[in-house]
Amino acid sequence: MFLRFAMSATPIRFGLKTVALSNVIRCGPLEARLQNSLKSYNLNISRSYARGPTRGPYTRNEVGRTPTLKEKLMGPPSENAYSIGKGAVAGASAIGLGALCFYGLGLNKDPSIYTNSMLWPEFVRERIHATYGYFGASCVITAGAAMAVFRSPRLLSIVTRNGWMSMLGTFALMIGTGALAQSIEYQPGVGPKQLAWALHCAVLGAVVAPMCFLGGPILTRAALYTAGIVGGLSTVAVCAPSDKFLYMGGPLAVGLGLVFASSLASMWLPPTTALGAGLASMSLYGGLILFSGFLLYDTQRIVRYAENHPQIFVKPYDPINASLSIYMDTINIFIRIATILAGGGGNRRR
Repeated sequence: MFLRFAMSATPIRFGLKTVALSNVIRCGPLEARLQNSLKSYNLNISRSYARGPTRGPYTRNEVGRTPTLKEKLMGPPSENAYSIGKGAVAGASAIGLGALCFYGLGLNKDPSIYTNSMLWPEFVRERIHATYGYFGASCVITAGAAMAVFRSPRLLSIVTRNGWMSMLGTFALMIGTGALAQSIEYQPGVGPKQLAWALHCAVLGAVVAPMCFLGGPILTRAALYTAGIVGGLSTVAVCAPSDKFLYMGGPLAVGLGLVFASSLASMWLPPTTALGAGLASMSLYGGLILFSGFLLYDTQRIVRYAENHPQIFVKPYDPINASLSIYMDTINIFIRIATILAGGGGNRRR
């Protein structure tokens, strides 16, 4: 859970830099002048080579030399640097649509969560409703906090600062407020648990506030696409057998570590290199697939928790802790979709 808190900030700090840098690289007049000057420079090199050996860096022995692996990795990325990531997302989307049709039409023989819900006692229904009520309220608080911070120049300058101290402070604040909200025992009504939860959602809203620079149309489309993905995957999880996706916990944890490592590597390897573009593609498209899988897993885990938690127990059922998992999945999916729509996923024409 703590690693997913950190993942919600890492794509913002480096994803927006990727978009801005890609816009600079792909500007038309400057790119044309650079290409013309490069052609003339190569032509002069060819003429000099025809007259004999030159004293420049390009000698006879270096002409036609095969680039080393380091030169290939640190060289400029190809036009298809993000093709593998796009293909993986397209394949995952096709599988998701197929699963939605298969389970939604009731073609599976095993009983689904939807079928079992008809036998639920009333307290299980109340737990599920409370969990998704806190999930919806979390999204509203985050959106409101992001808008408030974006409209305040002083707060916006704080959350957009670069540097190690700023990044570590952001991670510590997100993880600290999340741990505080989860550690307090839940009691119905308004209490310390609810206040810590609202504080955590407001902190995440401040973290995602710089994404407002992308513009309202892009964020609106990203929100609609995110709602469609979350709704579709939740439907798949509910219509599937109750334990169909619970086995995915281990592989998802390994994938989370890989995506987090690739996101951190963007600090030293910009997307203007082949290796950097590959890592950015893994963080962006791989993260989108990863958190979609987490949403399937967390949805069924929440239902299992609501069904099996004793009605009379020392600690009551905690809908806030249960909702934080799908809330973090939704935030991470939204961030990546907005980055892709803004051009950070290599989907703009060169």
